[in-house]
Amino acid sequence: MKHFLVKTLANAAALAVSIWLLNGITLTGENTGRKVLTLILVALIFGLVNFLVKPVVKVLSFPLFLLTLGLITLVVNALMLLLTSWLAGKADLAFHVDGFWTAVVGGVIISIVSWAMHMVLPDKD
Repeated sequence: MKHFLVKTLANAAALAVSIWLLNGITLTGENTGRKVLTLILVALIFGLVNFLVKPVVKVLSFPLFLLTLGLITLVVNALMLLLTSWLAGKADLAFHVDGFWTAVVGGVIISIVSWAMHMVLPDKD
């Protein structure tokens, strides 16, 4: 349970940094409490997308991974972020990513911040 909480907090922090740095990724709400709740819910959706969908996409795109020497990972991360945005819209959460290239840059930011957060936060069960 602690590992799940740490991953969710790392995802929330990474999403917050990407929202802060990029104009094309937005999170809106009436007040700060609502924004934090929305951010945590979006982090949960993002975690589920990465847990359920990303491995399937990585296996299916393995030949492209070899062909592009791993650069297809940027596209896969962008697609996972766009899927999260779409699912958040369906769940009536105020989170939106504007376009593919914003998602690519956001995916890079999220990957870097998540890695840094996992280095800082303990994840021992």
